[in-house]
Amino acid sequence: MSDSKEFEERNIGNIGGMGHSSVLHELSKAWYNEASKYEYSYHFEALGLPIIQLPQDIQAINELIWRVRPDLVIETGVARGGSILNSAAQLALLDIADSEPGNGSFNIRETKRKVIGIDIDIRPHNRTAIECHALGTMVHLIEGSSLDTTVIEQVRVIASGAARVLVMLDSNHTHDHVLSELHSYAPLVTKGSYCVVFDTIVQFMPEGSFPDRPWDVGNNPWTAVQEYVNENPEFKVDNSISAKLQISVAPGGYLQKLQ
Repeated sequence: MSDSKEFEERNIGNIGGMGHSSVLHELSKAWYNEASKYEYSYHFEALGLPIIQLPQDIQAINELIWRVRPDLVIETGVARGGSILNSAAQLALLDIADSEPGNGSFNIRETKRKVIGIDIDIRPHNRTAIECHALGTMVHLIEGSSLDTTVIEQVRVIASGAARVLVMLDSNHTHDHVLSELHSYAPLVTKGSYCVVFDTIVQFMPEGSFPDRPWDVGNNPWTAVQEYVNENPEFKVDNSISAKLQISVAPGGYLQKLQ
């Protein structure tokens, strides 16, 4: 067995063990609940803009994009733009990796890879920061509800020209909204790619952790994922990602399309 293969298999075994460790699970949950009191996920940036994600999930997304090699990333929820730009940067790296050696410098304006960002309220200063960024030409922003039929149709038209599509859902976190997003956008995911549903962690936080929001234990992205996966066997929860991350806002939220 080669050194690389031995290294990979050892990691797979250890990740599986971590996934079955109730001790690690409880420690991770306790850590997250305590860190959330300080708005921990708000403290990180991507390419100069707040990304509002945990470092573990940022890395997981980067690994997925490199593995799946999508032409199009669809994100519901734009916020301050960091996640949109992080996805654009990963797509740009794919273009650089795919370019022929000796053909000169990579021209970002010529890339066909794109990120769609959808949000019901894209604040002007956030839009400016995204569109004026060096990677802004790779981003297509749509202001409107992710459940608006005209918005969904715009996205479907763009997605129809993409060979590989990856989706991330991170807007309204109620069960009904996320389930409707899954019905609208998960079918756009191509075989082998992923639909990532963020903030499934709400199900595992103390009840009442979001007193000013409509989601809570029993009404959140995790409950929506359970219903959707049970009714759509072409998707499976990739538990190996949550096992590897341990600390994540999306435990059980990394859905891979099998067919």
